[in-house]
Amino acid sequence: MRKVAFGLLFVAALLASGCSSNDAAIEQELKQMTLQQKVGAMFFVRPEALDTDFYYDSPSVLKSYNLQEVNDRMRETARVYPPGGIILFAHNIKSEPQLSQFIKDLRALPSQPMLCVDEEGGSVARLANNPNFRVPKFANMGSLAASGRTNEVMAASTAIGEYLKRYGFDIDLAPVADVNTNPRNVVIGARAFSNEPKVAAEMVKAYLKGLQKSGVIGCLKHFPGHGDTQADSHFGYAMSRKTWDEIKDCEMIPFKAGIDAGAQIVMTAHISLPNVTGSNVPSTLSPMILQDKLRGELGYQGVIMTDAMEMGAILRQYPVEDAAVMSIKAGVDILLCVREYPKVFDAVLNAVRRGEIPESRIDESVRRILKLRHQSITYGDK
Repeated sequence: MRKVAFGLLFVAALLASGCSSNDAAIEQELKQMTLQQKVGAMFFVRPEALDTDFYYDSPSVLKSYNLQEVNDRMRETARVYPPGGIILFAHNIKSEPQLSQFIKDLRALPSQPMLCVDEEGGSVARLANNPNFRVPKFANMGSLAASGRTNEVMAASTAIGEYLKRYGFDIDLAPVADVNTNPRNVVIGARAFSNEPKVAAEMVKAYLKGLQKSGVIGCLKHFPGHGDTQADSHFGYAMSRKTWDEIKDCEMIPFKAGIDAGAQIVMTAHISLPNVTGSNVPSTLSPMILQDKLRGELGYQGVIMTDAMEMGAILRQYPVEDAAVMSIKAGVDILLCVREYPKVFDAVLNAVRRGEIPESRIDESVRRILKLRHQSITYGDK
């Protein structure tokens, strides 16, 4: 592997080329990356994934492990398996001094990974729900949006983005663009803005605008909509029986609004749509959902990120390596939270080397990821 990190190469190319030729700079950077670096750019992992002395078979055990600093094993793993990004969870965050040092050390890893976190507001807020952080706290978005005032939602997301940027995060995995139409839904509920698609659409746009204003990249989730399910895809199979016409009249309205508002990341849901695809394959692994519907019908050109690949809806149906390869074939750009990261990395790398995944397919994703990194650099200048 080349010793120069792809993040450094990319920044140098940008500085040399100027803002008017970013596409050329990205192509130059892509040419200088090894296959190993390109594959690595597609993985956004937990910090625990880099600590190969620790094996976990369920995310529930990670809290007791309490990983809150970079160690030498993580540095060595990142050298051989350079991740494009790191996602932090509540148990990785103790205090302001600890987080500051942790982020500094994570950014110093060879690939200079981007940093992301789930900070929706309300029950899902890794920093705001930590008593050691004096940051604004907000109700769940469903409660905040109940007044119908988009300015309140935008003010909340602006404040969230400002403190995330201050602590060093590039990406907020928010807003939730689901429509909360099923009262039996156990995983979305008040995390969604509304049970009315047009109301949710306006709030999604407002939330994204606030993040953009504060200099943080947002992420629409969970495509193609997790609001009409009963099961929790964290633990097993989840599905919706809606047809595509029904989905277009409901779930797609806020997603289309978010895309039109400039969303740069869309996160997939591991839900199955048998009346759309004719199978029980999760949307994360479905070329029809990701390529025909998201890219084709909705015209989305940005980054497609999976929901956590360690979730039960994936791992209870597929080996970790097979799921990763299938998701890339389906059109995914970033694989989030894979378990057994080095093994899955090697599986993807070997699939490319034997021609199962064309390297040109990897290049498509890396171009989008490099554009995302450039956007983070641009935001960082604000």
